Amino acid sequence: MPLRLRLALLFAGCAALVIAAAGLAFVLQLRVGVEASLDPGLRTRVRAVADELASADGLRPGPVDQLLQVRSVDGHVVAASPDASGLALLDAAQTRQAWAGEIAFTGGVGGDRTRLLATSIRSSGQPLLVIVGSGTDVADAAVARARSALLTGGPPAVLAVGAGAWLLAGAALRPVERMRREAAAISDRDTGRLLPLPRTQDEIAALAVTFNELLVRLQSALERERAFVADAGHELRTPLAVLRAELELAARPGRTAESLRAAVEEAAGETDRLIRLAEDLLLLARADSGQPFLDVGPVAFAELLAAAARGARTRAADRGVEVEVRCTDGLTMDGDSDRLRQAADNLLDNATRHSPDGGVVVLAGRPGPSGTVVIEVCDRGPGFPPDFLPRAFERFQRAESARARNSGGSGLGLSIVRAIAEAHGGTATAANRPGGGAVVVLELPSAAGG
Repeated sequence: MPLRLRLALLFAGCAALVIAAAGLAFVLQLRVGVEASLDPGLRTRVRAVADELASADGLRPGPVDQLLQVRSVDGHVVAASPDASGLALLDAAQTRQAWAGEIAFTGGVGGDRTRLLATSIRSSGQPLLVIVGSGTDVADAAVARARSALLTGGPPAVLAVGAGAWLLAGAALRPVERMRREAAAISDRDTGRLLPLPRTQDEIAALAVTFNELLVRLQSALERERAFVADAGHELRTPLAVLRAELELAARPGRTAESLRAAVEEAAGETDRLIRLAEDLLLLARADSGQPFLDVGPVAFAELLAAAARGARTRAADRGVEVEVRCTDGLTMDGDSDRLRQAADNLLDNATRHSPDGGVVVLAGRPGPSGTVVIEVCDRGPGFPPDFLPRAFERFQRAESARARNSGGSGLGLSIVRAIAEAHGGTATAANRPGGGAVVVLELPSAAGG
């Protein structure tokens, strides 16, 4: 059922309930009020009866539409109008209440609704009970007219409320329908296309603003995804081209065993590079999709950082780059030791690659604030270019000094580091040291985030 129709039916139903409740209360109050308006006339009639009983002339005939009955203490009817003679107008409880003071009520007398008033008087020193009554025809007619008016005017009023709700809902939902059509027309090619903003400055306009912000985020994510795919294709194309060239050269006749061995070694190196790149891309894809990729267990940082430093020294031995390890004794946490080792290796590769020959790279591990663990890698190289720092952890980003493929890597190292840090619930930051060189800091909680 359309929302517009549901709103119209809801408003109509609520209006019907309100009109019915208000009408019922009005009719009941009207009946009580009109019937109570007869009481002053009945009291006047009681006083007249008392005066007539005290006079020598006795009771005079009253109005023909009024009942009259006068009883003594023992219940004997002293006087009565023709219509009231022989009728028991009061029950025992009402009789006691009337002797005690006054009682007024509406009841049925001879099949007609009658307003009765009973009270005690004294006439010639003798207590008497006077009961007077008057028909409620006028009150019943007024109540009937009010009821008829409600029954006649209520349904049109309900329909009017429903129609008004239908029109109001249509006007309120018209901007939503325009936004729906606009959103349906947006394709993945329409980058930068947004929904029209209503001029109402209400909740619908706020919804449109929220949708536009969502579209901007989705479009940014789509652009990053496309750039990621394009960069990945570019990174994969070069090693594949080199691998194909080496295989084609190896397949040429007349090649010596040494040249064939060199071609195979080169092809194997490019294959390893393809494997590493594919593994890095797979890790980033799992991180983007929110899939857990950590195998959490106890991590001893002294052993982990020492092993990472040994590997880095081996890789940088030909350039004389020294790697120092400074780790607080007994530093441990719950995390994935393999992924943390991968992050440390990436940082050390980046630092040793940009360190001058014979330079020193420092790998440090220490307790951080609020129970965290800090891993820090410092080098004495040229540092990060200032314009590169804001995007240092983005994928396929390389500093200008590291654009060469042989020296700059794939541009995924720092992205992998950040993904591993965030998977542990931590952060990764990069900066330049005041005295020269770069520093990358990982701050990790004592327990892995996922």
